[in-house]
Amino acid sequence: MLAALAHEPFDKPRWVYEEKYDGYRILAYKEGSKARLLSRNSIDRTARFPGIAAAISKLTPATLLLDGEAVVFDSKGVSRFQLLQQDPAEATYAVFDCLHNDGKDLRALPLSARRSELEKSLRPGKALMLSQRLPGNGFEAYRVAKKKNYGGLVAKDKSSPYVEGRSKLWLKVKVHLEDEFVIGGFTKPSGLRKYFGALLLGVYDHSKLRYVGKVGTGFSEETLSSLHRKFVPLIRKQSPFADPVPEKDITFLAPRLVVQIAYQEWTADNKLRQPVFLGLRDDKDPRQVHFPEPSV
Repeated sequence: MLAALAHEPFDKPRWVYEEKYDGYRILAYKEGSKARLLSRNSIDRTARFPGIAAAISKLTPATLLLDGEAVVFDSKGVSRFQLLQQDPAEATYAVFDCLHNDGKDLRALPLSARRSELEKSLRPGKALMLSQRLPGNGFEAYRVAKKKNYGGLVAKDKSSPYVEGRSKLWLKVKVHLEDEFVIGGFTKPSGLRKYFGALLLGVYDHSKLRYVGKVGTGFSEETLSSLHRKFVPLIRKQSPFADPVPEKDITFLAPRLVVQIAYQEWTADNKLRQPVFLGLRDDKDPRQVHFPEPSV
């Protein structure tokens, strides 16, 4: 179940507000003493997060299906996607839903009942935690999220069943602007930089990849090197973008890779202002990367 995007903070009766985490969405399956972790596009993450898998395998219910986010927190208790990429062994699983428990399918039950089942089944510790609930008033929850420098909050209707796909029964409100973008090429490096200068970014508008700007900050030399190795087999002569790209010394790529980018705002001509590279995402299909469209 995915949250639709809300245009601004709001408050609704019988809704709850949770911290929005910045990590990898994970479905955790437990059968007997075995646990398996899958990303939202069915990549097996069990080996990447062994601490989380081990903690889930020790929970009491014979069978479980949990939904949550694998995250790493900074010194101020804020989840950071960059930290998760640097040290996945330190990850904690912030769990916010329980879909199956001891053979019972809970998806048709309201969120309030599923949360109750989750609280009974989970044993919080270093590797497992319940998702943090924010104040019950949506505007106050937003103020808390902003004060603590969270990425945002997720608002959920307490009566909502768990449904596959994006739903307006869950709404996300962003505090800081971060989104996913498709890499369509790179520019030639200059000065002391190696491998590439900046990444050319795009989003899909129906079947067309639209150019939305370039990002040249946020890279370590190790990241530059590892990304370039991934680029080599994707090099192509023709631009994947439907729009002209106003850059020189471009190498185009097949649009197969997705990155997470922080930025200040969209400009009037649909370009990113002050983008910063946060990390590569392998848990999202490039064709699912579109312009963010507010729903409320």
